[in-house]
This record gives sequence, C-alpha cells and structure tokens, in this order.
Amino acid sequence: MIRRLAVSAAVVSLCLVSTALSGCDGSKAPKTPEAKPTPEAVLPAPADQPPVAKAPASAPAATPVVAGAPAFAVLYPGAKLDGQPTLPGGKSDGGIVTFRTAASPDEVVAFYRAQAEGAGLRSVTGMNQGDARAYGAAGGAANDVTLQVVAAPDDDAQTSVQLTWTGAQ
Repeated sequence: MIRRLAVSAAVVSLCLVSTALSGCDGSKAPKTPEAKPTPEAVLPAPADQPPVAKAPASAPAATPVVAGAPAFAVLYPGAKLDGQPTLPGGKSDGGIVTFRTAASPDEVVAFYRAQAEGAGLRSVTGMNQGDARAYGAAGGAANDVTLQVVAAPDDDAQTSVQLTWTGAQ
C-alpha cells in the first residue's frame, strides 16, 4: 500500500513538472556561454547508485496500449494489464494505464525512454526514489505530446507500472 502511495506521489510530481515545462519554449531564455566541464562533472556515478539499465538492442515488438495510440504508448512486452486504460472522452490521444511485469523498474524506464526518443520526444524528467523509477518526455510544437512512466517493485516480486500519455499519433 505504501509503495502504491509513493508511486502515486511520484506520478503527481512528474505530471506537475511536465506541465510546468510545457509552458517553456526556451525562446525567451537568456543566452549563456557554454560552460566547460570540470573534472568533477565527468566522474562516474557514486558506487552506491545502481547503474542505469540500457534498453535491449533487439527488443520484442510492443503492442499499442489502445488502437490509435501514439507509437510510444505501448504495453511493455510480456506485461499484464491491471485493468482497462483510462481514456478521457474515450479517445486514444491521451490516457493512463497500469500493468505489472517481471522486468525491473530500470528495464521498464529504459524501454520507455527508447520508445519516446524513437518517436522524437525529448527527455524532460527522471527520478529515482528508493526502488521506484520515473521518467518523462515531451515533444510537439507546444510540448503537447507527453509520456510519463513510473515503475516500482511490488510485494509479489513484480514491477508495478503506471503509464500516462498525451498527444495523438
């Protein structure tokens, strides 16, 4: 129950950050000179942080969450839906779906990062909190195409995932 609350809190935080970023087009941002990396900036991650999983080179074909959903709104291969996707207005141009998979949270996030980047979205958020992982991407003219995924281990040695997307294909 606590993990579901943590996952829900992470989703809300991710959505708030994505919404805040969608209003930023960067055109009015002051130009700053490019900074040279310091030796500290190029050091590897501390040993207490787990390495980020890479998406498999030959990932199995993924099934769209619903017919007409964007290319990045797919069900993780081998995952089992918890229920029907929630689609505002019954349309496929945005929704929420939850499912479970045997893959780790890192593998799930790496998969969706690859899906988003393959569809031309850019990464806007990422979060690690305990064993939970979250990722967000945006694209489109006004950042109106978004993807958010939150993955956390559950009590049954599975990973519980909440996938949220906006934007039409």
